Amino acid sequence: MASVLRIQHVSVPMPPGGEEEARRFYSGALGLQEKTPPVALADLDIVWFHAGADGLEVHVFTDRTGQSPVQAQHLCLQVDALDDFRAALESRGIATEDAVAIHNRPRFFIRDPFGNQIEITQVLGAYL
Repeated sequence: MASVLRIQHVSVPMPPGGEEEARRFYSGALGLQEKTPPVALADLDIVWFHAGADGLEVHVFTDRTGQSPVQAQHLCLQVDALDDFRAALESRGIATEDAVAIHNRPRFFIRDPFGNQIEITQVLGAYL
């Protein structure tokens, strides 16, 4: 039987014309490297980013519906030094929000310029 191997990508919406703001946030603030989307999608207003050595990607797509993101909808980025990463974001004026504590998974939340929620976590060991 076939099975799921891993998350390959997450997609988050942005309003029309938000590409440069997406680049400033995801590349500039979060340090993700932009990658070229497939040629077959060249006519779409999308921006893709590498998000880890294992091939995970973040796809930021144009949402023409104008719907706001669902509150619980989010992507989670694992970092190697949570406190340093948080300090760097806050020094850029990005608001951080404490999250309910999880054993061995310190974390906090931020929002991208389009209101999408992002969890930032550090994996220190097994959780309880």
